[in-house]
Amino acid sequence: MRTYRDLFAAPEFSPLFAACSLQVAAQTVGGLALGSLVYTSTGSPLLSALAMFGPALAQVVGALTLLSAADRLPPRAVLAGLSLFLGLATLVQALPGLPTAAALTLVLLQGVPSALGGGVRYGLLTDILNKDGYLLGRSVLNMSAGIFQITGYALGGILVTALSPRGTLLIAVGLYVLSAAVARTGLTARPPRAAGRPSLGETMRGNALLWSSVPRRYVYLALWVPNGLIVGCEALFVPYDTAHAGLLLASAALGMLAGDILAGRFLPPRRRARLGAPLRLLLAVPYLLFGLRPSLPVALAAVAVASIGFSASLLLQERLVALTPDELSGHALGLHTAGMLTMQGVGALVAGTLAQLASPAAAMVILAVLSVGVTLVLGPGLRGPVPARPVARA
Repeated sequence: MRTYRDLFAAPEFSPLFAACSLQVAAQTVGGLALGSLVYTSTGSPLLSALAMFGPALAQVVGALTLLSAADRLPPRAVLAGLSLFLGLATLVQALPGLPTAAALTLVLLQGVPSALGGGVRYGLLTDILNKDGYLLGRSVLNMSAGIFQITGYALGGILVTALSPRGTLLIAVGLYVLSAAVARTGLTARPPRAAGRPSLGETMRGNALLWSSVPRRYVYLALWVPNGLIVGCEALFVPYDTAHAGLLLASAALGMLAGDILAGRFLPPRRRARLGAPLRLLLAVPYLLFGLRPSLPVALAAVAVASIGFSASLLLQERLVALTPDELSGHALGLHTAGMLTMQGVGALVAGTLAQLASPAAAMVILAVLSVGVTLVLGPGLRGPVPARPVARA
């Protein structure tokens, strides 16, 4: 599978694409609205960052408890049910008079089942497209996420001004409900990928098995840490430049879109392994410019160029899929997504703390330096060809 036409001709890819896109739009619009609401009421960069990226921080709980269900529950029911749950939580956050502490508690609760959703979603992608089509399919889903983040942040900024943050949260609720409807009506009622009942014990055993492989361990760390630190930089856009935060976030999404097109469609397989580390360095280095307080056009360009580096995760995911047995695909990809989003939440939390101690610009520079350091340390463990495919569990 090498072309976009082949991709959308695959049965069930289009409804999966639509359901994922609508959920990203809901998360983008709702996150910006809630972040603006919390920052307006508290004036705290830390709490604003937590409001926008808190669900990612809480995914570690889901990764440690729920991921065995990613291969053991019907995917259509899980995806539709998750969108409805997220919509209900967002509806409660829109209620007038809801204390900030309660709104932030709901933010964290939204993240726990989202870890399961990532495993189900991307495990289903390997079923629909098979492993050879995963990179192209995932790149298109990432491109969709980038497009909907660009439009979502731009539209969200307008809606927050025109309707108020609470009114914008209600728009997000409607998008979640629409995502659930598309998943329910457009996807086939597939059986679970693996037999057995999901449990905490199975989740722990699966996590231990995945983590026990040294090559997979390096891939997971490279997927989680460098970009988690850079998402911490993005979490500071509101306190760094409140008036233009939507533009900065949209520029980041635009850069991600360009990177996904490059890596997913045009990058030859023989060059992918060599470009992984340079792309992870590109992700961080432009943020060093924020120490100089650049003009808005320069800041927008730096963010867009840096975000091209997020495409390194596609190359690492392809490596992870090749290193993982089929019956653990959903679990492995769920662990990747949950760990990545958890580290993004950690990055946002660290960024908010540093910004309160110093300044948003200084915090961005520190996080960028740390991201570069981690990439350099992990580099030796990611060199060389992918090892032989693992055998299935007995």
